[in-house]
Amino acid sequence: MLRLICAALFAQVFVLSGSTPLFAASAASCAPALTKGIPERQSSAGGAREVLKRIETLEGPSRDRLVVDSILAGNIPRFLRGLVPVSLSGVARDGRSVAVTICVTPDYLAVGDDSDFIRMPLGLPAAASIASALGFLLPTTAMVDAIFNQAAIRLQPSPMKPTSAMTSTGYFVEHNATVDRQRFAADRRLGALTAGQKKDVVMTRRLMSSRGKVAIYGWHRPNGRPIQPLSTVHGAQYADYSHGIRLVAGTAYVDGVARTLADVLADPDLASIVSGEGPIDNAPALLRALAE
Repeated sequence: MLRLICAALFAQVFVLSGSTPLFAASAASCAPALTKGIPERQSSAGGAREVLKRIETLEGPSRDRLVVDSILAGNIPRFLRGLVPVSLSGVARDGRSVAVTICVTPDYLAVGDDSDFIRMPLGLPAAASIASALGFLLPTTAMVDAIFNQAAIRLQPSPMKPTSAMTSTGYFVEHNATVDRQRFAADRRLGALTAGQKKDVVMTRRLMSSRGKVAIYGWHRPNGRPIQPLSTVHGAQYADYSHGIRLVAGTAYVDGVARTLADVLADPDLASIVSGEGPIDNAPALLRALAE
């Protein structure tokens, strides 16, 4: 299997789109400082092939622990550190028209470097622990919809055969290679906002009453309709090849003014714009609880 893993990863041939835009408190760009919580990647850090040698026979929490350790040590591709602005607009409870800009990773969370990386599905505790430790949140369903609608690159979902191997590392690698081929055919810029390739692990009010579950949503078709409606069917540790972890910065901009995204999510006047289901109180605390 390792030979197949390496062959799939060697198929990655991309170029980085360029440097992150300079800061402006608007929808035009996202501040580089928003990723300051991500440690610098060490020159000794292994690429995806090296990490996969250690996890190829692992599944579930055992695999997740190794991936979490690698990511929290800074083993994240450079292009994922260039956050992309996504705007959501709506009407506040008091009748005001409001625009909220969030800053998101251009692709799903991956381990490795720009020339040798793999997008890694993770269980909710692992995803929540990474987001919390790095100063991010997970997206809501409304954010996932906005990301797809504003994505520069929209990929056709590529479901694989639903078997017991869906949660295996081999399936992860095979689907990652499929996504890479699609990305290469569409656009070589790694930093371009890309959607359609995975379902999202999301934050939702349902998790307040559905502890021990993971919430997934998305995998939008080209017509904008998601394959996966919001679901909390699976246990929190479950992750299959179709899942992706999109990180959302802890700072948002409300009509150009910086506010914590947690405050926006909890604000009764604004929450419906960014969550689609009403206020989510103290999102960072919820995330920490989900990481346990």
